[in-house]
Amino acid sequence: MGTTKAHRDAATAAVRYFGSQMGLLRKRAGLTQPELARLIGYSEAMVAAVEQGRRIPQKDFIERVDDVLGADGLLKTGAPFIAQARYPAHFRDFVQLEAEAVSLYSYETVLVPGLLQTEDYTRALVSAHCPPLDDGTLEQRVSARMDRQVLLARNSGTVLGFVIEEAALYRRIGSAEVMRRQLQRLLDCMELRNVSIQVMPMRSGAHIGLNGPLLLMETADRHTVAYIETQGVSTFIWDREAVSAYGQRYGVIRTRALNTEESARLIERMAGEL
Repeated sequence: MGTTKAHRDAATAAVRYFGSQMGLLRKRAGLTQPELARLIGYSEAMVAAVEQGRRIPQKDFIERVDDVLGADGLLKTGAPFIAQARYPAHFRDFVQLEAEAVSLYSYETVLVPGLLQTEDYTRALVSAHCPPLDDGTLEQRVSARMDRQVLLARNSGTVLGFVIEEAALYRRIGSAEVMRRQLQRLLDCMELRNVSIQVMPMRSGAHIGLNGPLLLMETADRHTVAYIETQGVSTFIWDREAVSAYGQRYGVIRTRALNTEESARLIERMAGEL
């Protein structure tokens, strides 16, 4: 069995197990699905889909069900494992490392990095998935990406650096208004003490970054890993010599990019043109 299929099967099993436990607790509480739905403020269809393992519940749903059924945290303890199932199989290991990262440095060539995206920008991107996603999966992917952005507001001193190609900011994802709000989101993030955002101007010509996106992350145990993703395939690079080379490349990319003040002025100008 391949790694991707194993991850997918494990995630499916976790969701089904959660649903079965939720159904058991509901019945022990003497509640029907419609009654539980009214008590937690969700639809009967949602309750039924979760119990049958067809929908992945979000954190709010899990917390409400746990409280109403008097589960004393039994269902809440499963929330982190259920949350992993909301991500594509190839991305789950990354999300786990990212959540505990000490520092993260990202270079993007065609899109705004996920940690900086607005909800509307993300929804427009996910809606373009091929083959198309069903509505439930689409919303799960959107909410999962938004949840990752807690990293921006964390007060643990995590350092986040982003270099974005200017061309990526001209690419209209969604409507003009969606892009305007996305550019404003970048400006807002630049006000955060632990975040730096630089734009690589198109006039910079040929440079090493044109080989593709790159991400460097320092883990909680102070190891640095490089991460590369394309067309749904992801690769972690742990080899110290290789990671060092990627670090050197990222350093060159940062020096070729506009500084943060110049980048902010460019983004402001672009937003004003929309």
